[in-house]
Amino acid sequence: MNTSELQKIKQRYNIVGNSDGLNHALDVAMQVALTDLSVLIIGESGVGKEIIPRVIHDNSPRRRERYFAINCGSIPEGTIDSELFGHEKGSFTGAIGESEGYFGVANKGTIFLDEVGELPIATQARLLRVLETGEYIRVGGQEIRKTDVRIVAATNVNMRKAISEGRFREDLYYRLNTIPIQVPPLRDRGNDILLLFRLFAMQMAEKYRIPKVTLTEDAKNLLLHYKWPGNVRQLKNITEQMSILSEERELNAELLKKYIPEDPESTQLATISQPGQHSYESEREILYKILYELRGNVSDLRRDLTSLRKQLDDVHELNEGIAFKHNNFIETATPSVPTLAADAHTIPSISHNSPIEAEAKEIKNEPESLNLSDLGRQMVEKALERNDGNRKKAAQELGISDRTLYRRIRQYGLDKK
Repeated sequence: MNTSELQKIKQRYNIVGNSDGLNHALDVAMQVALTDLSVLIIGESGVGKEIIPRVIHDNSPRRRERYFAINCGSIPEGTIDSELFGHEKGSFTGAIGESEGYFGVANKGTIFLDEVGELPIATQARLLRVLETGEYIRVGGQEIRKTDVRIVAATNVNMRKAISEGRFREDLYYRLNTIPIQVPPLRDRGNDILLLFRLFAMQMAEKYRIPKVTLTEDAKNLLLHYKWPGNVRQLKNITEQMSILSEERELNAELLKKYIPEDPESTQLATISQPGQHSYESEREILYKILYELRGNVSDLRRDLTSLRKQLDDVHELNEGIAFKHNNFIETATPSVPTLAADAHTIPSISHNSPIEAEAKEIKNEPESLNLSDLGRQMVEKALERNDGNRKKAAQELGISDRTLYRRIRQYGLDKK
């Protein structure tokens, strides 16, 4: 693009500056405007990324269709799918009617997704389908809908880092990044800083009918060497502050320092970590750690409950067998009484030397600390001893199946004797 065409674009969109980085970004935007390729605009916060998609749409075959600029970071996660893709009536609380969503309304037009790096993972999957097939489904719906939308996205997030941390889909990144456009930060634009300062100072003077503020040479030098972490937005704010608050209309370096932060390198809150503590980069990592530990605790609890339930079932089964055998012994040892007038001395009593009674006494005399596993082991051992190791008879005495007895013998290690 030649210089005259570039100047026309700058005048139309009120773009100030002549740095190589800015000119290159505008040149790429004009070339890609004639296509339907997806564009990803990359740049720090406050550099003016929102101008590029407007330039692309206005100079594309879709310029007569609708254009929507959507800030993905300002829409709540619970409603963003509905905002973008629409919803059916009654699909969620408050859905009193149908909604086309941006992708339905902007058909044939252009959608600018600002802060696309803030999209939830589920929404990223929906967006990827639109980019690949032009198809989407409303929230709560089943009908597949088609749309023909040009997507231009922008982000100030380090996408490579977001992908490695699992916050952004790699396949979606490559779909959006068909044509990348890098908007340079203000600190790399050289004399554009002074041009922008003059523009903002003039706008404030005209708006509030006050004398325009100007800078001395040392103040201009300070302005050029400042890091500008907030980029163009920060420069505009500082210029507005000086225009209203400064009594002097010409500011030198000393006066300018009152409006510029003393520590330009410090743009983020410092994190304080204690010795020996792990430093987490994001809340997501902390949540992953908590969920992982919780899953381990639940697994341990489930294993302990299973083991305890198995012990209780074993003892319950053995107790039922012994009770059955004991009752059966009483019934066989006690003859039926022919008449009420029968002599009480003719009814035989239960022998106190029976195996069951002996075992009951022996168990009763065991220490109270005997646990359930030891109790079951002793019952099985006694039954085997009384039946000279005959497992079938021992199982019948205990009132359990042969298979259950064999399993108990292996469990208690009695088969190794």
